[in-house]
Amino acid sequence: MEDTLRKTPLHAAHVELGAKMVPFAGYEMPVQYPSGITAEHRSVREAAGLFDVSHMGEFHVQGSAALDLIQRVTINDASVIEVGQAQYSAMCRPDGGIIDDLLVYRFRDRWMLVVNASNRDKDWEWVAGHAEGLDVRLEDRSDETALLALQGPKARAILAELTEVDVEAIGYYRFTEGRVVGREAVIAGTGYTGEDGFELYLRATDAMEVWGALLDDGFTAGLRPAGLGARDSLRLEMGYALYGNDLDEAHTPLEAGLGWITKLGKGDFVGRDALVRQKDEGIERRLVGMKLLEKGFPRPGYEVVEGGSPVGIVTSGTVSPSLGIGVAMGWVPSRLAAPGTRLELSLRGKPAAAEVVRPPFYTSGSIRR
Repeated sequence: MEDTLRKTPLHAAHVELGAKMVPFAGYEMPVQYPSGITAEHRSVREAAGLFDVSHMGEFHVQGSAALDLIQRVTINDASVIEVGQAQYSAMCRPDGGIIDDLLVYRFRDRWMLVVNASNRDKDWEWVAGHAEGLDVRLEDRSDETALLALQGPKARAILAELTEVDVEAIGYYRFTEGRVVGREAVIAGTGYTGEDGFELYLRATDAMEVWGALLDDGFTAGLRPAGLGARDSLRLEMGYALYGNDLDEAHTPLEAGLGWITKLGKGDFVGRDALVRQKDEGIERRLVGMKLLEKGFPRPGYEVVEGGSPVGIVTSGTVSPSLGIGVAMGWVPSRLAAPGTRLELSLRGKPAAAEVVRPPFYTSGSIRR
């Protein structure tokens, strides 16, 4: 099985650091290092953590009809993005089901779509299929691109020592092109942790050098490598949805709380008619945040219960390392989605009191908006 898994350009570095490697989205990825998930989580909250997220997919789009294509396949309004800006968006099927959530970057001469690794092949076929007949050039640069996420309140100070770019000038969901450790990079003010920081797009051949320099130079400031386990607990504390857990083709962005990126007024796009219809007819189920009111560990697949009867399902759950309480996301009927609604989560058959809350669960992050 392991022989069939892809490896990121940093695979050898993770093994050398003693990381526990696991299959994830078709790749062999580090879930944690010897320090453990909780320690890595706290490093990101208190100082900084460095993640290898090179498994993500990067599609580049050029040509006179590039914007037309992106407007057609995504639900947000890409026409408002400025050069040097990124946008969170999603792609939907004609029935409104979410194919994937993604980031859209606008460069002077091209666009870049950053998609989830587990959906890379499916997404490529979808975008390429809608590009037929248009003046666009598509290129899948995923294999030649490495992606590092430097996250935490000390991330700016650490990166500033290794680049001549003015990192203080890079705002939230803004990016620039420059050099890090002398290597060409796209430096983006994005991330998935709720902390300030950057995502660095590099040539795959430059990844090891930049990874090593960041860890060496940032060590005294508290920078540590972090794996998928900490990435998951950090994103869940913020209430950030994960495709394959919280988002999928069986649910729409309106149900998932992504109405804020669903621009029904921008013109036609794939899935628009179904989403307009759903908005008019009413949304019957919603993705919500929930916190336990007693001790317990909520896990994906546990039932959400009201009055002794199952009414929903937990899609993501953990005990928050920052808050020390069980937090979860899950699907419930819309009538139970209001913050403050009391429910129960069935923890291995034992009911535990819970309350619907509006994410984020953790509100003390250093993220700069």
